Amino acid sequence: MKFKFLSATALVATIALVPVATGAMAAVDTNAYRSMDKFLDVYNRVKADYVDKVTDDQLIKGAIDGMLAALDPHSSYVDASDFENLRIQTEGNYGGLGLSVSMEDGAVKVIAPQEDTPAFKAGIKPGDYITHIDGKLIYGGTLDEAVAQMRGKPGSKLALTIVRPGRDKPMEISLVREVIVQRPVKWELKGDVGYININTFSENTGADTRAAIMAIDKALGKKPLGYVVDLRSNGGGLLTQAIEVSDAFLERGEIVSQRGREKTDIDRYYAKPGDDAHGLPVVVLTDPGTASASEIVAGALQDHHRAIVMGERTFGKGSVQTLLQVGPTTALRLTTARYYTPSGRSVQEGGIEPDIAVPQLSDPDYKTRPVFREADLRRHLINEIKTDNAALEEDTKDDPRFTATPEGLKKQGIEDFQLWYALKTVARLGGPTQVAAVTSAMGKK
Repeated sequence: MKFKFLSATALVATIALVPVATGAMAAVDTNAYRSMDKFLDVYNRVKADYVDKVTDDQLIKGAIDGMLAALDPHSSYVDASDFENLRIQTEGNYGGLGLSVSMEDGAVKVIAPQEDTPAFKAGIKPGDYITHIDGKLIYGGTLDEAVAQMRGKPGSKLALTIVRPGRDKPMEISLVREVIVQRPVKWELKGDVGYININTFSENTGADTRAAIMAIDKALGKKPLGYVVDLRSNGGGLLTQAIEVSDAFLERGEIVSQRGREKTDIDRYYAKPGDDAHGLPVVVLTDPGTASASEIVAGALQDHHRAIVMGERTFGKGSVQTLLQVGPTTALRLTTARYYTPSGRSVQEGGIEPDIAVPQLSDPDYKTRPVFREADLRRHLINEIKTDNAALEEDTKDDPRFTATPEGLKKQGIEDFQLWYALKTVARLGGPTQVAAVTSAMGKK
């Protein structure tokens, strides 16, 4: 039987009334009662003696937030404003900067900027810290407060102070808010190669990916040489859409499984017959901002040898969060399972290793900017099956293929080295003529 507890007092009363059937059960109930008794003692002392008056709602919400924060970085209490943020992320448009952010030890940290937004155009990068908004220090506030300040009327201006690890001084960046339109999938032709850029997994991402494949075929008037699927700086989103995107490139087989606390608590998801991409070559681009739902896609296509994963190791978020309703506009976002790739790999902590490691040579900061991943978060879930990435992380030898400088690439008209390399990899399958066509499409002189 399930109970709904309206207050801590009701919870203690309920525990006290549970009949004791065995010694073990008695010990469990006694420990729970003592813990709740301790909580109520602190609760009453704070309410009676704190320097300012505090409400029951303040204390209960603070207790809930603290309890969930003690579990892992992704479990949290979702109130009305959080509900609206979730709706916006998966459905709507808003006036703002196009930033995904998180809170780390009281500081606002950038997960990733959305492509073609004010934040992206201003050069804000994953791992940056936002310390001031319009000159006002935001350290120690809540994430909701910071997000609310960054959103606003399109056309209005604001200034951010950015601290970037590896740089001596903070950066002052002026931005103008725009209408941030959710366009999860964009496509274009690069020579005879189809380029599909997936920047988030919102409610229509799977359908939009299939539409992009069909549009590429129609625009080219024939089948392309293959596809480059860009998942860089894609922080994830809906599990259902990750499954649909993977299914668009797979003929059959398992896509992902999620496993809960009990050994029997396993859900598996499979591809339906029919490969929308016609079995043509696929390269998936990843970087440290490729997280969660994006890692499901990369892992599934890699395990089925359906795609070459290229770029950098992914973020490493291998957990599933479930929204458990506790009120009309409130819920718990609770970590309820871990997900695994078709071969049984958990990407938690370790992420997805690329089949071909390609640095972003066109980024002048790529060597000096610290990388931020799941394993850097406090209280992150531990992956019991460890992957040793130390040798890869500590290898300081330059790959002879990757010795170009940002300046040298710019002179050749190459603004995105990883994309250029991925397109050439697909085009090589079509022979020298196709490589030349892709090189021309990328702007190389």
